[in-house]
Amino acid sequence: MTRERLRGVLSIDEGTTGTRAAVVLGDGGTAPPAYLPLSVRSPDHLRVEQDATEIWANTVRVCREALDWAAAHRVEITGVSVSTQRATVLLWDTVTGSPLSQAVVWQDRRYAARLREWEPEWDAHLVEHTGRPVGSRAPLLWAAEEVAGNAAARRAHGEGRLAFGSIDTWLVWKLTGGARHVMSATNAVAAGAYDLRTGDWHEPWVEFLGCPRDVLPEIVDDDGDFGATDPSVLGVRLPILSVMGDQHAAMIALGAHRPGQATTVHGTGTFLDAVAGDRPPVHRRQVPGVLTLVGWRSRGTSVFSLEGYASTTGSAMRWLCEEIGLFDSPAQLAELAREHTGPARVMFLPALAGLRTPVWSPEATGILTGLSLSTTRAELARGILNGFAHSVCDLLEGVEEVMGRPVTDLFCGGGLAGSDVLMSGQADLIGRPVRRARDHETASLRGVAYLGGVRAGLWPSVSAAVAGLQAAPVFEPTLSEAERLEARAAWRDLLARHIITAGPGARPPGPGSPGPEPDAQEESTS
Repeated sequence: MTRERLRGVLSIDEGTTGTRAAVVLGDGGTAPPAYLPLSVRSPDHLRVEQDATEIWANTVRVCREALDWAAAHRVEITGVSVSTQRATVLLWDTVTGSPLSQAVVWQDRRYAARLREWEPEWDAHLVEHTGRPVGSRAPLLWAAEEVAGNAAARRAHGEGRLAFGSIDTWLVWKLTGGARHVMSATNAVAAGAYDLRTGDWHEPWVEFLGCPRDVLPEIVDDDGDFGATDPSVLGVRLPILSVMGDQHAAMIALGAHRPGQATTVHGTGTFLDAVAGDRPPVHRRQVPGVLTLVGWRSRGTSVFSLEGYASTTGSAMRWLCEEIGLFDSPAQLAELAREHTGPARVMFLPALAGLRTPVWSPEATGILTGLSLSTTRAELARGILNGFAHSVCDLLEGVEEVMGRPVTDLFCGGGLAGSDVLMSGQADLIGRPVRRARDHETASLRGVAYLGGVRAGLWPSVSAAVAGLQAAPVFEPTLSEAERLEARAAWRDLLARHIITAGPGARPPGPGSPGPEPDAQEESTS
């Protein structure tokens, strides 16, 4: 008697700091992922860039390793799913297949000052039509500037061989051998010119930014027509079943499927996403940095979400360890934080690339305060993690204020979510239980595969795919309400004092003060 052949999806998770691929199996779990790190370059304090050629080379390598695992374990691959960092964009030559620019990363703020000048004219219009104000970055403005100032891009455009896209567009174009120039809805909404009602590019904003319409990709459902892999790339022809922004894929994998459920994903930045329903939510109040997004778009129907984010949490941790050398590794920092059991006087504001929520201040910088001769490394580590937990609280409060009702369930994932100290700190400061999802480190990888696997018939629904996983552990709050309020008041006082020194762009929370767009991204969970 022959053993029944297993089935699975080859899933790619291309994040800001690394690329991984793994086979997601029919039981909802994953095979051991193949992983390669990615370089991130910051030529100055406003620009953040990557090499798209490195991204592609890494993708091919990890995919081939995952396919080798599938062959060795007799797993039938039904198709490919792709999760990517959001709002990182590039231009390339469709004849040579080579990038004509660096990939501009979602953390990039080179246009923040210029964009601020357009806020009075455009903010209200854009919030209504695209779910976000002008903000601190505009990928389509960058494309227009490149076509005007980059000789190679200008020449390619004149000859009809220039393409623009985010990382999902680039990977799909390369995987299909140039057959498909498309962008998934969850990645398009991050580009800042997605019309929430039509599901296409918002033409008035595209025209104002000066981006040539003919270089833009077609926007499709997250489980739409992405073509099939060119056999010369991966050695096999496979349908591309689904493509999603990483945070949206994580929502699916972590279990936030119904209105009111939310996820917090700690990656390069920390993102909080709440399911809002089948129509764009009415913002009961404009809160800086809280945006309306497409949670996912499947078979012509959209599920909308609200999102807020802090752009430098995981990257702040890496900076503290690798650049400054305060700790040997993030793991050591997390372990030291466990040793400090009393209150921490140290406070850390992880605003290394500006603030978004609850204050819109792209020029803001980080703060490490409360140091004295008695400060230990353990207390310092605890204060850093507490700063991340306070940031999550700010995001949750902002999203709930916009929704006009509390989040019912909060599922946590991403690399930093492995810290019990951080999870307990979140529960304490929120004053409600939080759940750390099982296999949360692979959330984006699995979520996009679940959506694609439904299309391929592996699961009847994304909820069925998640149902097979073990129950999530729950962290209960231990602080009294008085202690929680005192801690939050001290944090708000720190923010209020920092606004004064953050520069002319700082905006305190209040009506009519929308914030920037938080996508991309990293990491994302990566």
